[in-house]
Amino acid sequence: MVNKKQTLVVINLCSFLVLLYSLSMLPPMIIALIYKEKSLFSFFYTLIIASLLGGICWQSSRQKKVQLRTQDGFLIIVLFWIFFSLISALPLWIDDTLNISLTDAVFEGVSGITTTGASVLNDISGVPKSILYYRAQLNFIGGLGVIVLAVAILPLLGIGGTKLYQSEMPGPFKEERLTPRLADTAKSLWSTYMLLGLLCILAFRLAGMPWFDALCHGLSTVSLGGFSTRNESLGFYDSAAVEMVGGIFSILAAVNFTLYFVAAQHRSLKPLYKNPELRFFLLALSIVMALVCIQLFSSKMYDAKDAFVHGFLLTSSMMTDNGLATADYANLPSHTVIILLASSFFGGCVGSTCGGIKALRFLIMYKQSRRELHQMLHPNAVYTIKVGSAPIQDRVLRSVWSFFFLYIFFSCFFIWALNLMGYDLMTSFGTVAACINNMGLGFGETAAGFGTLSSPAKWLMCATMLFGRLEIYPILILCSRTFWRS
Repeated sequence: MVNKKQTLVVINLCSFLVLLYSLSMLPPMIIALIYKEKSLFSFFYTLIIASLLGGICWQSSRQKKVQLRTQDGFLIIVLFWIFFSLISALPLWIDDTLNISLTDAVFEGVSGITTTGASVLNDISGVPKSILYYRAQLNFIGGLGVIVLAVAILPLLGIGGTKLYQSEMPGPFKEERLTPRLADTAKSLWSTYMLLGLLCILAFRLAGMPWFDALCHGLSTVSLGGFSTRNESLGFYDSAAVEMVGGIFSILAAVNFTLYFVAAQHRSLKPLYKNPELRFFLLALSIVMALVCIQLFSSKMYDAKDAFVHGFLLTSSMMTDNGLATADYANLPSHTVIILLASSFFGGCVGSTCGGIKALRFLIMYKQSRRELHQMLHPNAVYTIKVGSAPIQDRVLRSVWSFFFLYIFFSCFFIWALNLMGYDLMTSFGTVAACINNMGLGFGETAAGFGTLSSPAKWLMCATMLFGRLEIYPILILCSRTFWRS
Protein backbone atom coordinates (compact mmCIF):
# COMPACT_ATOMS: atom_id res chain seq x y z
CA MET A 1 0.00 0.00 0.00
CA VAL A 2 1.12 3.57 -0.70
CA ASN A 3 1.44 5.41 2.66
CA LYS A 4 0.51 9.03 3.25
CA LYS A 5 4.09 10.28 3.53
CA GLN A 6 5.13 8.71 0.23
CA THR A 7 1.96 10.06 -1.42
CA LEU A 8 2.88 13.56 -0.33
CA VAL A 9 6.39 13.07 -1.70
CA VAL A 10 4.97 12.05 -5.09
CA ILE A 11 2.61 15.06 -5.11
CA ASN A 12 5.44 17.36 -4.03
CA LEU A 13 7.82 16.22 -6.74
CA CYS A 14 5.19 16.21 -9.50
CA SER A 15 4.18 19.73 -8.45
CA PHE A 16 7.79 20.91 -8.59
CA LEU A 17 8.23 19.45 -12.07
CA VAL A 18 5.01 21.14 -13.23
CA LEU A 19 6.27 24.43 -11.77
CA LEU A 20 9.61 23.95 -13.53
CA TYR A 21 7.92 23.13 -16.83
CA SER A 22 5.66 26.18 -16.64
CA LEU A 23 8.77 28.33 -17.18
CA SER A 24 9.06 26.87 -20.69
CA MET A 25 6.22 29.21 -21.70
CA LEU A 26 8.56 32.21 -21.45
CA PRO A 27 10.56 31.71 -24.71
CA PRO A 28 7.44 31.44 -26.95
CA MET A 29 6.04 34.51 -25.17
CA ILE A 30 9.18 36.40 -26.22
CA ILE A 31 8.74 35.20 -29.82
CA ALA A 32 5.10 36.33 -29.73
CA LEU A 33 6.20 39.76 -28.48
CA ILE A 34 8.80 40.07 -31.24
CA TYR A 35 6.26 39.24 -33.97
CA LYS A 36 3.37 41.05 -32.19
CA GLU A 37 1.11 37.99 -32.11
CA LYS A 38 -2.01 37.45 -29.99
CA SER A 39 -0.67 33.98 -29.12
CA LEU A 40 1.24 35.77 -26.35
CA PHE A 41 -1.88 35.57 -24.17
CA SER A 42 -2.34 31.80 -24.59
CA PHE A 43 1.22 31.20 -23.35
CA PHE A 44 0.77 33.76 -20.55
CA TYR A 45 -2.44 32.11 -19.32
CA THR A 46 -0.77 28.69 -19.43
CA LEU A 47 2.20 30.03 -17.47
CA ILE A 48 -0.08 31.45 -14.77
CA ILE A 49 -2.26 28.33 -14.49
CA ALA A 50 0.63 25.83 -14.43
CA SER A 51 2.84 27.87 -12.09
CA LEU A 52 0.01 28.54 -9.62
CA LEU A 53 -1.14 24.92 -9.52
CA GLY A 54 2.42 23.62 -9.33
CA GLY A 55 3.55 26.18 -6.77
CA ILE A 56 0.57 25.79 -4.43
CA CYS A 57 0.71 21.98 -4.47
CA TRP A 58 4.50 22.04 -4.03
CA GLN A 59 4.38 24.30 -1.00
CA SER A 60 1.44 22.50 0.64
CA SER A 61 3.02 19.04 0.31
CA ARG A 62 6.60 19.78 1.39
CA GLN A 63 8.19 17.04 3.48
CA LYS A 64 11.39 16.47 5.37
CA LYS A 65 13.96 14.28 3.65
CA VAL A 66 12.29 11.16 2.30
CA GLN A 67 14.11 8.80 -0.06
CA LEU A 68 12.25 7.94 -3.23
CA ARG A 69 11.47 4.29 -3.77
CA THR A 70 11.60 2.58 -7.15
CA GLN A 71 7.79 2.52 -7.21
CA ASP A 72 7.65 6.26 -6.59
CA GLY A 73 9.99 6.90 -9.52
CA PHE A 74 7.75 5.04 -11.97
CA LEU A 75 4.61 6.71 -10.62
CA ILE A 76 6.09 10.20 -10.86
CA ILE A 77 7.32 9.61 -14.42
CA VAL A 78 3.92 8.46 -15.69
CA LEU A 79 1.97 11.13 -13.79
CA PHE A 80 4.29 13.86 -14.93
CA TRP A 81 4.07 12.87 -18.59
CA ILE A 82 0.28 13.00 -18.30
CA PHE A 83 0.48 16.47 -16.71
CA PHE A 84 3.16 17.41 -19.23
CA SER A 85 0.80 16.44 -22.08
CA LEU A 86 -2.12 18.45 -20.71
CA ILE A 87 -0.03 21.55 -20.02
CA SER A 88 1.57 21.30 -23.48
CA ALA A 89 -1.89 21.18 -25.07
CA LEU A 90 -3.25 24.15 -23.14
CA PRO A 91 -1.76 27.06 -25.17
CA LEU A 92 -2.71 25.30 -28.40
CA TRP A 93 -6.30 24.88 -27.22
CA ILE A 94 -6.61 28.44 -25.87
CA ASP A 95 -5.16 30.11 -28.97
CA ASP A 96 -7.95 31.57 -31.14
CA THR A 97 -5.87 31.61 -34.31
CA LEU A 98 -5.60 27.80 -34.34
CA ASN A 99 -9.25 27.16 -33.48
CA ILE A 100 -8.72 23.47 -32.77
CA SER A 101 -10.58 21.07 -30.49
CA LEU A 102 -9.29 19.79 -27.15
CA THR A 103 -8.65 16.40 -28.78
CA ASP A 104 -6.49 17.96 -31.50
CA ALA A 105 -4.65 20.14 -28.99
CA VAL A 106 -3.83 17.16 -26.76
CA PHE A 107 -2.72 15.11 -29.79
CA GLU A 108 -0.42 17.91 -30.96
CA GLY A 109 0.95 18.41 -27.46
CA VAL A 110 1.60 14.71 -26.84
CA SER A 111 3.16 14.41 -30.28
CA GLY A 112 5.48 17.30 -29.48
CA ILE A 113 6.73 16.22 -26.07
CA THR A 114 7.15 12.58 -27.08
CA THR A 115 9.18 13.78 -30.09
CA THR A 116 6.79 12.02 -32.44
CA GLY A 117 6.18 14.95 -34.77
CA ALA A 118 2.80 13.73 -36.03
CA SER A 119 0.60 16.78 -36.64
CA VAL A 120 -3.13 17.42 -36.98
CA LEU A 121 -2.56 20.97 -38.29
CA ASN A 122 -3.44 21.08 -41.99
CA ASP A 123 -1.84 24.40 -42.95
CA ILE A 124 1.40 25.03 -41.06
CA SER A 125 2.17 28.12 -43.15
CA GLY A 126 -0.75 29.98 -41.57
CA VAL A 127 0.25 29.20 -37.99
CA PRO A 128 1.74 32.04 -35.85
CA LYS A 129 5.51 31.94 -35.53
CA SER A 130 5.32 31.70 -31.74
CA ILE A 131 3.28 28.50 -32.09
CA LEU A 132 5.74 27.13 -34.65
CA TYR A 133 8.61 27.82 -32.28
CA TYR A 134 6.64 26.34 -29.37
CA ARG A 135 6.14 23.07 -31.27
CA ALA A 136 9.88 22.85 -31.93
CA GLN A 137 10.58 23.65 -28.28
CA LEU A 138 8.26 20.83 -27.21
CA ASN A 139 10.36 18.47 -29.30
CA PHE A 140 13.58 19.81 -27.81
CA ILE A 141 12.50 19.58 -24.17
CA GLY A 142 10.90 16.18 -24.64
CA GLY A 143 13.93 14.86 -26.49
CA LEU A 144 16.23 14.16 -23.61
CA GLY A 145 13.47 14.40 -21.04
CA VAL A 146 12.66 17.21 -18.70
CA ILE A 147 13.17 14.70 -15.90
CA VAL A 148 16.88 14.45 -16.68
CA LEU A 149 17.05 18.25 -16.51
CA ALA A 150 15.17 18.24 -13.21
CA VAL A 151 17.45 15.73 -11.46
CA ALA A 152 20.19 18.35 -11.63
CA ILE A 153 18.00 20.45 -9.31
CA LEU A 154 16.43 17.70 -7.18
CA PRO A 155 19.27 17.61 -4.62
CA LEU A 156 18.13 21.11 -3.62
CA LEU A 157 14.79 19.59 -2.61
CA GLY A 158 16.39 17.00 -0.37
CA ILE A 159 14.95 14.16 -2.47
CA GLY A 160 17.10 11.64 -4.29
CA GLY A 161 16.68 11.75 -8.06
CA THR A 162 18.23 8.38 -8.89
CA LYS A 163 14.93 6.54 -9.21
CA LEU A 164 13.53 9.25 -11.47
CA TYR A 165 16.61 9.19 -13.69
CA GLN A 166 16.54 5.39 -14.05
CA SER A 167 12.81 5.41 -14.80
CA GLU A 168 13.18 8.07 -17.48
CA MET A 169 16.33 7.03 -19.35
CA PRO A 170 15.75 4.55 -22.19
CA GLY A 171 17.51 1.26 -22.76
CA PRO A 172 18.52 -1.84 -20.81
CA PHE A 173 21.48 -0.26 -18.99
CA LYS A 174 19.62 2.31 -16.90
CA GLU A 175 22.14 2.23 -14.02
CA GLU A 176 25.01 3.68 -16.07
CA ARG A 177 26.25 7.16 -15.24
CA LEU A 178 28.71 9.49 -16.91
CA THR A 179 29.90 11.01 -13.66
CA PRO A 180 29.74 9.88 -10.02
CA ARG A 181 27.09 12.47 -9.10
CA LEU A 182 23.67 12.20 -10.74
CA ALA A 183 23.21 15.96 -11.04
CA ASP A 184 26.54 16.22 -12.88
CA THR A 185 25.39 13.49 -15.25
CA ALA A 186 22.20 15.36 -16.10
CA LYS A 187 24.12 18.59 -16.66
CA SER A 188 26.65 16.83 -18.90
CA LEU A 189 23.88 15.28 -21.02
CA TRP A 190 22.06 18.58 -21.43
CA SER A 191 25.26 20.47 -22.23
CA THR A 192 26.07 17.99 -24.99
CA TYR A 193 22.48 18.09 -26.23
CA MET A 194 22.36 21.89 -26.39
CA LEU A 195 25.74 22.11 -28.13
CA LEU A 196 24.57 19.69 -30.82
CA GLY A 197 21.39 21.74 -31.19
CA LEU A 198 23.37 24.94 -31.67
CA LEU A 199 25.57 23.30 -34.32
CA CYS A 200 22.48 22.03 -36.14
CA ILE A 201 20.88 25.49 -36.16
CA LEU A 202 24.05 27.02 -37.61
CA ALA A 203 24.32 24.24 -40.22
CA PHE A 204 20.74 24.80 -41.41
CA ARG A 205 21.39 28.55 -41.63
CA LEU A 206 24.55 28.00 -43.67
CA ALA A 207 22.58 25.62 -45.93
CA GLY A 208 20.27 28.51 -46.83
CA MET A 209 17.42 28.48 -44.31
CA PRO A 210 16.15 31.74 -42.80
CA TRP A 211 17.21 32.18 -39.16
CA PHE A 212 13.76 31.43 -37.71
CA ASP A 213 13.32 28.26 -39.75
CA ALA A 214 16.86 27.18 -38.91
CA LEU A 215 16.14 27.66 -35.19
CA CYS A 216 12.94 25.59 -35.27
CA HIS A 217 14.35 22.84 -37.48
CA GLY A 218 17.55 22.69 -35.45
CA LEU A 219 15.61 22.12 -32.22
CA SER A 220 13.32 19.50 -33.76
CA THR A 221 16.15 17.70 -35.58
CA VAL A 222 18.51 17.10 -32.65
CA SER A 223 15.54 15.97 -30.56
CA LEU A 224 14.51 13.67 -33.44
CA GLY A 225 11.07 15.23 -33.11
CA GLY A 226 10.34 16.11 -36.73
CA PHE A 227 8.05 19.14 -36.35
CA SER A 228 8.60 21.54 -39.24
CA THR A 229 7.64 25.13 -40.03
CA ARG A 230 6.47 24.11 -43.51
CA ASN A 231 3.73 21.86 -44.85
CA GLU A 232 6.25 20.14 -47.12
CA SER A 233 8.78 19.71 -44.29
CA LEU A 234 12.38 19.97 -45.58
CA GLY A 235 11.10 19.39 -49.11
CA PHE A 236 9.85 22.98 -49.15
CA TYR A 237 13.39 24.30 -49.57
CA ASP A 238 14.15 22.12 -52.60
CA SER A 239 17.78 22.10 -51.48
CA ALA A 240 20.19 19.18 -51.42
CA ALA A 241 22.27 21.01 -48.79
CA VAL A 242 19.28 21.38 -46.43
CA GLU A 243 18.31 17.72 -46.83
CA MET A 244 21.89 16.57 -46.23
CA VAL A 245 22.10 18.66 -43.04
CA GLY A 246 18.81 17.14 -41.88
CA GLY A 247 20.04 13.62 -42.57
CA ILE A 248 23.49 14.09 -41.01
CA PHE A 249 22.17 15.60 -37.78
CA SER A 250 19.48 12.93 -37.56
CA ILE A 251 22.27 10.37 -37.47
CA LEU A 252 24.34 12.40 -35.00
CA ALA A 253 21.33 12.75 -32.68
CA ALA A 254 20.77 8.98 -32.80
CA VAL A 255 24.21 8.32 -31.27
CA ASN A 256 24.43 7.55 -27.55
CA PHE A 257 25.09 10.94 -25.93
CA THR A 258 27.38 9.37 -23.36
CA LEU A 259 29.80 8.57 -26.19
CA TYR A 260 30.09 12.27 -27.06
CA PHE A 261 30.83 13.07 -23.43
CA VAL A 262 33.49 10.35 -23.12
CA ALA A 263 35.04 11.30 -26.48
CA ALA A 264 35.26 14.94 -25.36
CA GLN A 265 36.83 13.95 -22.05
CA HIS A 266 39.48 11.79 -23.74
CA ARG A 267 39.82 14.17 -26.72
CA SER A 268 39.62 11.18 -29.02
CA LEU A 269 37.14 9.64 -31.45
CA LYS A 270 38.01 6.12 -30.31
CA PRO A 271 34.97 5.82 -28.00
CA LEU A 272 32.79 6.43 -31.05
CA TYR A 273 34.25 4.11 -33.67
CA LYS A 274 35.04 1.36 -31.15
CA ASN A 275 31.50 1.26 -29.79
CA PRO A 276 29.85 -1.99 -31.01
CA GLU A 277 26.30 -0.63 -30.84
CA LEU A 278 27.17 2.41 -32.96
CA ARG A 279 28.94 0.25 -35.55
CA PHE A 280 25.93 -2.09 -35.66
CA PHE A 281 23.54 0.86 -36.04
CA LEU A 282 25.57 2.41 -38.87
CA LEU A 283 25.78 -0.96 -40.65
CA ALA A 284 22.00 -1.43 -40.50
CA LEU A 285 21.45 2.18 -41.56
CA SER A 286 23.78 1.77 -44.55
CA ILE A 287 22.00 -1.37 -45.74
CA VAL A 288 18.54 0.20 -45.54
CA MET A 289 19.80 3.42 -47.12
CA ALA A 290 21.29 1.53 -50.05
CA LEU A 291 18.00 -0.35 -50.62
CA VAL A 292 15.95 2.86 -50.48
CA CYS A 293 18.25 4.80 -52.82
CA ILE A 294 18.23 1.94 -55.34
CA GLN A 295 14.43 1.72 -55.20
CA LEU A 296 13.99 5.48 -55.65
CA PHE A 297 16.31 5.46 -58.66
CA SER A 298 14.76 2.34 -60.22
CA SER A 299 11.26 3.85 -59.83
CA LYS A 300 12.43 6.59 -62.26
CA MET A 301 11.10 9.31 -59.95
CA TYR A 302 14.59 10.79 -59.56
CA ASP A 303 17.96 10.81 -61.25
CA ALA A 304 20.93 9.27 -59.43
CA LYS A 305 21.85 12.43 -57.48
CA ASP A 306 18.32 13.19 -56.25
CA ALA A 307 17.69 9.52 -55.44
CA PHE A 308 20.75 9.56 -53.17
CA VAL A 309 19.89 12.88 -51.50
CA HIS A 310 16.22 12.01 -50.87
CA GLY A 311 17.09 8.44 -49.91
CA PHE A 312 19.74 9.66 -47.47
CA LEU A 313 17.35 12.07 -45.77
CA LEU A 314 14.36 9.71 -45.63
CA THR A 315 16.34 6.74 -44.34
CA SER A 316 18.28 8.79 -41.78
CA SER A 317 15.14 10.58 -40.65
CA MET A 318 12.75 7.62 -40.46
CA MET A 319 15.15 5.01 -39.09
CA THR A 320 16.20 7.37 -36.31
CA ASP A 321 12.51 8.24 -35.79
CA ASN A 322 12.98 11.90 -36.62
CA GLY A 323 10.19 12.30 -39.17
CA LEU A 324 11.53 15.10 -41.37
CA ALA A 325 10.58 14.34 -44.95
CA THR A 326 10.72 15.37 -48.59
CA ALA A 327 7.79 17.17 -50.20
CA ASP A 328 6.64 14.09 -52.16
CA TYR A 329 6.95 11.51 -49.37
CA ALA A 330 3.27 10.53 -49.74
CA ASN A 331 3.84 9.73 -53.45
CA LEU A 332 6.75 7.33 -52.95
CA PRO A 333 6.33 3.69 -54.05
CA SER A 334 4.48 1.76 -51.35
CA HIS A 335 7.20 -0.91 -51.05
CA THR A 336 9.78 1.82 -50.32
CA VAL A 337 7.58 3.40 -47.65
CA ILE A 338 7.02 -0.01 -46.01
CA ILE A 339 10.80 -0.57 -45.74
CA LEU A 340 11.18 2.87 -44.17
CA LEU A 341 8.31 2.29 -41.73
CA ALA A 342 9.73 -1.10 -40.76
CA SER A 343 13.16 0.48 -40.18
CA SER A 344 11.59 2.93 -37.71
CA PHE A 345 11.14 0.00 -35.29
CA PHE A 346 14.94 -0.39 -35.28
CA GLY A 347 15.61 3.15 -34.06
CA GLY A 348 19.02 4.49 -33.11
CA CYS A 349 21.32 3.93 -30.15
CA VAL A 350 20.43 3.64 -26.49
CA GLY A 351 21.00 6.93 -24.68
CA SER A 352 19.97 9.04 -27.67
CA THR A 353 16.76 10.96 -28.36
CA CYS A 354 15.41 8.35 -30.79
CA GLY A 355 12.40 6.08 -30.40
CA GLY A 356 11.92 2.48 -31.49
CA ILE A 357 13.36 -0.70 -30.02
CA LYS A 358 16.94 0.58 -30.41
CA ALA A 359 20.08 -0.89 -31.93
CA LEU A 360 21.60 -2.30 -28.76
CA ARG A 361 18.63 -4.56 -28.13
CA PHE A 362 18.75 -5.85 -31.71
CA LEU A 363 22.49 -6.44 -31.37
CA ILE A 364 21.98 -8.44 -28.16
CA MET A 365 19.16 -10.47 -29.72
CA TYR A 366 21.29 -11.15 -32.79
CA LYS A 367 24.18 -12.35 -30.65
CA GLN A 368 21.95 -14.57 -28.55
CA SER A 369 20.29 -16.07 -31.64
CA ARG A 370 23.73 -16.83 -33.06
CA ARG A 371 24.72 -18.41 -29.74
CA GLU A 372 21.64 -20.65 -29.86
CA LEU A 373 22.65 -21.90 -33.31
CA HIS A 374 26.16 -22.73 -32.07
CA GLN A 375 24.70 -24.37 -28.96
CA MET A 376 22.58 -26.69 -31.11
CA LEU A 377 25.66 -27.81 -33.02
CA HIS A 378 27.78 -28.13 -29.84
CA PRO A 379 25.42 -28.85 -26.92
CA ASN A 380 28.20 -29.21 -24.33
CA ALA A 381 30.05 -26.02 -25.22
CA VAL A 382 29.80 -22.92 -23.03
CA TYR A 383 29.25 -19.64 -24.89
CA THR A 384 29.24 -16.15 -23.40
CA ILE A 385 27.43 -13.29 -25.09
CA LYS A 386 29.49 -10.12 -25.18
CA VAL A 387 28.91 -6.63 -26.49
CA GLY A 388 32.43 -5.45 -27.11
CA SER A 389 34.42 -6.83 -24.20
CA ALA A 390 31.52 -6.67 -21.73
CA PRO A 391 29.64 -9.93 -21.02
CA ILE A 392 25.86 -9.64 -21.04
CA GLN A 393 24.16 -10.84 -17.86
CA ASP A 394 21.16 -13.15 -18.01
CA ARG A 395 19.01 -10.46 -16.40
CA VAL A 396 19.72 -8.13 -19.31
CA LEU A 397 18.99 -10.89 -21.83
CA ARG A 398 15.64 -11.59 -20.21
CA SER A 399 14.85 -7.88 -20.10
CA VAL A 400 15.67 -7.39 -23.79
CA TRP A 401 13.58 -10.32 -25.02
CA SER A 402 10.72 -9.36 -22.70
CA PHE A 403 10.75 -5.78 -23.98
CA PHE A 404 10.88 -6.96 -27.59
CA PHE A 405 7.86 -9.20 -27.05
CA LEU A 406 5.87 -6.45 -25.32
CA TYR A 407 6.80 -3.89 -27.98
CA ILE A 408 5.63 -6.11 -30.83
CA PHE A 409 2.56 -7.23 -28.87
CA PHE A 410 1.38 -3.68 -28.20
CA SER A 411 2.19 -2.62 -31.75
CA CYS A 412 -0.06 -5.39 -33.04
CA PHE A 413 -2.72 -4.52 -30.46
CA PHE A 414 -2.83 -0.85 -31.48
CA ILE A 415 -2.85 -1.80 -35.18
CA TRP A 416 -5.79 -4.15 -34.53
CA ALA A 417 -7.64 -1.48 -32.51
CA LEU A 418 -7.18 1.13 -35.25
CA ASN A 419 -8.26 -1.38 -37.88
CA LEU A 420 -11.35 -2.09 -35.75
CA MET A 421 -12.23 1.60 -35.97
CA GLY A 422 -12.57 1.28 -39.73
CA TYR A 423 -9.12 2.13 -41.08
CA ASP A 424 -7.51 -0.14 -43.66
CA LEU A 425 -4.61 -2.36 -42.60
CA MET A 426 -1.85 -0.32 -44.26
CA THR A 427 -3.11 2.94 -42.76
CA SER A 428 -3.33 1.24 -39.36
CA PHE A 429 0.20 -0.16 -39.65
CA GLY A 430 1.72 3.11 -40.85
CA THR A 431 -0.08 5.20 -38.23
CA VAL A 432 0.87 2.95 -35.32
CA ALA A 433 4.47 2.66 -36.56
CA ALA A 434 4.64 6.46 -36.67
CA CYS A 435 3.22 6.83 -33.14
CA ILE A 436 4.71 3.98 -31.11
CA ASN A 437 8.17 4.58 -32.61
CA ASN A 438 7.75 8.36 -32.10
CA MET A 439 8.58 8.84 -35.76
CA GLY A 440 5.66 10.94 -37.03
CA LEU A 441 5.31 9.97 -40.70
CA GLY A 442 2.27 7.82 -41.42
CA PHE A 443 1.04 5.87 -44.42
CA GLY A 444 -2.22 5.62 -46.33
CA GLU A 445 -4.74 8.11 -44.97
CA THR A 446 -2.20 9.60 -42.55
CA ALA A 447 0.66 10.02 -45.03
CA ALA A 448 -0.23 13.70 -45.49
CA GLY A 449 -1.19 14.32 -41.84
CA PHE A 450 -3.07 12.94 -38.87
CA GLY A 451 -5.95 15.41 -38.90
CA THR A 452 -8.12 12.91 -40.80
CA LEU A 453 -8.22 10.51 -37.83
CA SER A 454 -11.41 10.36 -35.78
CA SER A 455 -11.38 11.64 -32.20
CA PRO A 456 -11.29 8.13 -30.65
CA ALA A 457 -8.41 7.20 -32.99
CA LYS A 458 -6.49 10.33 -31.95
CA TRP A 459 -6.88 9.49 -28.24
CA LEU A 460 -5.74 5.94 -28.98
CA MET A 461 -2.67 7.27 -30.78
CA CYS A 462 -1.93 9.61 -27.85
CA ALA A 463 -1.72 6.51 -25.65
CA THR A 464 0.43 4.82 -28.31
CA MET A 465 2.89 7.71 -28.36
CA LEU A 466 3.21 7.66 -24.57
CA PHE A 467 3.72 3.88 -24.59
CA GLY A 468 6.56 4.32 -27.07
CA ARG A 469 8.15 7.29 -25.31
CA LEU A 470 8.12 5.62 -21.87
CA GLU A 471 9.15 2.23 -23.29
CA ILE A 472 6.02 0.44 -22.04
CA TYR A 473 7.30 -0.82 -18.68
CA PRO A 474 6.47 2.21 -16.46
CA ILE A 475 2.85 2.15 -17.65
CA LEU A 476 2.50 -1.62 -17.21
CA ILE A 477 4.07 -1.47 -13.76
CA LEU A 478 1.44 1.05 -12.65
CA CYS A 479 -1.28 -1.29 -13.93
CA SER A 480 -0.02 -4.26 -11.88
CA ARG A 481 -1.46 -5.29 -8.51
CA THR A 482 2.03 -5.86 -7.15
CA PHE A 483 2.83 -2.15 -7.51
CA TRP A 484 -0.10 -1.03 -5.37
CA ARG A 485 0.45 -3.74 -2.77
CA SER A 486 4.13 -2.93 -2.22
